[in-house]
Amino acid sequence: MRDPLVLLPGMMCDARVYASQVAAFSTALTIIAAPVTGGDRIEEIASRLLDGLPRRFALVGHSMGGIVAMELLRRAPDRVSRIALMNTNSLAETPQAAADMEPIVIKLKSGRLEDAVKALIPPDALAPGATRAAVMAQVQEMARAVGPEVLVRQVRAMQRRRDYQAVLRKAKQPALVLCGEHDRLTPAKRHELMAGLMEGARLEVIGGAGHLPMLEQPDAVNHALYHWMQQPAGAQSRADV
Repeated sequence: MRDPLVLLPGMMCDARVYASQVAAFSTALTIIAAPVTGGDRIEEIASRLLDGLPRRFALVGHSMGGIVAMELLRRAPDRVSRIALMNTNSLAETPQAAADMEPIVIKLKSGRLEDAVKALIPPDALAPGATRAAVMAQVQEMARAVGPEVLVRQVRAMQRRRDYQAVLRKAKQPALVLCGEHDRLTPAKRHELMAGLMEGARLEVIGGAGHLPMLEQPDAVNHALYHWMQQPAGAQSRADV
């Protein structure tokens, strides 16, 4: 793969969430870690990103970054040479789920950032074990750097997101759909659905990981991404789960 690799972090996260991937691939590829902070609608964030991204690029999106990745694919499919969607959701938010996010906005506006982070990514959305506390501490640190005002905009964008299933059905690029086996925010069944929509998409479920496999099991994620990057265009294959 010769195209630049664009990495889109999830809500509350910054480029540090991809530190292991940058370390693994930056000697061979141009890597761009692009923030998903430029608006309070997914469409607005994607539009601003497209203005600054290369003419053609490979695309990785995690969580909210995966939703922005699907919007980029909808807007500019000819510019996306391949796509990896990790721990994300192609469905629109339901009215009830959108309403359930309002208390998180209240927490953010009242200075309760740590509580808001725990509501957005509960500890049990990560794999059990010794690394859970360290990963949550990293998320809290990134959330403080992103800041509550940006987080409110990100919540608003997630509440208003569209359904991307039709976009995935049209996708012809080499595709990877990846999640952690313990992720209860975006479970494996949802990723099976997304992979089933995309012609020849490869599905990877990472053991010992939850919603943040890049931090929980970085070597396994790097292996999956390397396989995806080596896949010739037009030669997609589905992995067994």
